[in-house]
Amino acid sequence: MLPKLIQIGTFYLPTYGVLVAAAFLTALWIAARLGKLQGLSRDAVMNLGVYCALAGILGAKLLMIALDPYYRKNPAQIFTLSTLQSAGIWYGGFILALVFAFFYMRHEGLPFLKTCDVFAPGLAIGHAIGRLGCFAAGCCYGKPTHLPWAVTYSNPDANGAPLGIPLHPTQLYEAGIEGLICLFLYHRATRPHKPGAIIALYLILSGIARFLVEFVRSHDEANPLGGPLTLEQWISLAACVTGFSLLRMNSSPRAGKPKLSAVK
Repeated sequence: MLPKLIQIGTFYLPTYGVLVAAAFLTALWIAARLGKLQGLSRDAVMNLGVYCALAGILGAKLLMIALDPYYRKNPAQIFTLSTLQSAGIWYGGFILALVFAFFYMRHEGLPFLKTCDVFAPGLAIGHAIGRLGCFAAGCCYGKPTHLPWAVTYSNPDANGAPLGIPLHPTQLYEAGIEGLICLFLYHRATRPHKPGAIIALYLILSGIARFLVEFVRSHDEANPLGGPLTLEQWISLAACVTGFSLLRMNSSPRAGKPKLSAVK
């Protein structure tokens, strides 16, 4: 589609990089706004967002390298510019960022579930904008299809997508769904809720969305778990189970009454 947003001579500005930066800034703005509404330290929320973004980039690339047989055959390619510019695997970034966030919040004394709630809508919109970057770059593409809305890549700079073959626009599927999830979660986050309710809904809705999209998404890397499901689908199921568990905890009589006040 449009892998290079601007090109002057040998210098070019990748569309994917620009959209990822926009995704990060948008997600951070939403988290800071919701954090303020919930009485959390703006500086602590902003710092957590920056650190988690760095951890997410690292985690996404580590999982990509671990699963792609290309890097096992060509280990020297791990340290190349193309690997640095690649998108990586979303769930790898999410998991490592979540682990880092747990220890950071514990160190800073931030309430874990309450803080996760303010980040949930931002995660969804960040994912949505990032997928637009994938669509422009030609990565994370779908399986061949003859549906009317199929997309066909013709730019030789496309990042992995086969040229001249109509494909499912799986990037747009996820972008649209995650955008709707963001709107729903933001609405819920500005209403009274128990700690953990918003991140639980994010895990469930985003997990279901990714699970379904995986059926029409192309995969080059081997599935280390085997079976009829992809690794991303297994992780999606785990996310859904975690989300439902949080909701069940919230509905338990022991959870008590919500401590959050309505937003004025």
